[in-house]
Amino acid sequence: MQTIPRSAVHGGMALIGLGAFVAAIALVRALAPWYEVWQACVLLMVCVAGLLLGIDLVWHRVHRRESTGLDFAHDDPSFVRTGVKLLGLLGSFAFLAIGYLTLPVYSDTLYGPYFAMLVYLVPVWTVVAIPYFHLVDRRMREPRDGYWQMGQLVLLRWREVDAALLGQHLLGWLVKGFFLPLMFGYMCQGMEELLDYDGGAGARSAFDLAFNGMYFVDVTLVSVGYLATFRLTDSHIRSTEPSFLGWAVALACYQPFWGFLSSRYLAYRTGYDWQAWLHPYTPAYAAWGSVILVLTALYLWATLSFASRFSNLTHRGIITNGPYRLSKHPAYVAKNLSWWLIAVPFLAEGGWVDGLLRCLMLLGVNALYWLRARTEERHLSADPVYVQYALWMEEHGLLRPVARLPGLRFLRFREPSR
Repeated sequence: MQTIPRSAVHGGMALIGLGAFVAAIALVRALAPWYEVWQACVLLMVCVAGLLLGIDLVWHRVHRRESTGLDFAHDDPSFVRTGVKLLGLLGSFAFLAIGYLTLPVYSDTLYGPYFAMLVYLVPVWTVVAIPYFHLVDRRMREPRDGYWQMGQLVLLRWREVDAALLGQHLLGWLVKGFFLPLMFGYMCQGMEELLDYDGGAGARSAFDLAFNGMYFVDVTLVSVGYLATFRLTDSHIRSTEPSFLGWAVALACYQPFWGFLSSRYLAYRTGYDWQAWLHPYTPAYAAWGSVILVLTALYLWATLSFASRFSNLTHRGIITNGPYRLSKHPAYVAKNLSWWLIAVPFLAEGGWVDGLLRCLMLLGVNALYWLRARTEERHLSADPVYVQYALWMEEHGLLRPVARLPGLRFLRFREPSR
């Protein structure tokens, strides 16, 4: 009988992550206003990451997993390899710095807190990397990883470089280099709103606090995920999306690309959202808003289920519990359904033709996320654990009737590696 594979993250870690966030926020508010907003966000991330990674190491003993590539019965220390990997880390920093210095988008004020953080983070990260690289390298079964490949490139030892490993390493750093500044910028905006919140009353204020608060928790855990890519905690990047289509549909959903698409081709919002529509009708307002909040909570639960392993465009372990028993893509399902309830594009003030066009544009957004889901499945299908999970979901998942619909069935894009 087919069974669902064990999740890379214990189901209880979602609750622990949420609890860590709440406790850390209490600490941040107690210390206010003795720091800048970006410093408060760093403190928040350190507290959340420290608890999540600490529990993974001490309780779940994730460092003993086969997927880490570590063998603690193996001990082959090499200061030379450590030095090469340190050069690889510095080369990776330089790789991102070139993009940050040359692309005009990074002069936007949204990214200011991120660069303020980097001034302190990069030197600390570099110093801490020396003992970390040495400790991990000596236990690795295959020590010539992406950092070693990047170090060889910096040393101009072209013949020693494995192009495939180096390519995956650089793609992984591109993922972190693109998403971390964006998520940290949003996190700082959320922190500023939280610190300025005056406890205003009213249904609209209560909804906005709950809605924005959940997205603040989301971007915090996401930011932690992009930073905490450690082999020792089994949260490292196993592989990065290799296809142009996968990258295109993922990046299209985020700024600055989404701003272009949403203003020119997918402008489904009308300026007359659900709050304007239902505000005079308190019972309907409460019911409609509650459904939106439930969907947003489901979306947040999906993020929390990754603990310290969340990342777009990468494979960092297969999650099979929590909301991932409902759907292979619970975050996408919840987010897209909530947009229909928030935007109510069918109530366009330009009449039924305008409403129909806006509904079609929102369907275009839904299609974009459907493509994201399909490209992610194609990427993850290289892992037999994901294949086993997806096939189990079609037969036993709670939403299996939906999962079997044409266009939603799992496609075994390629034979998994043995």
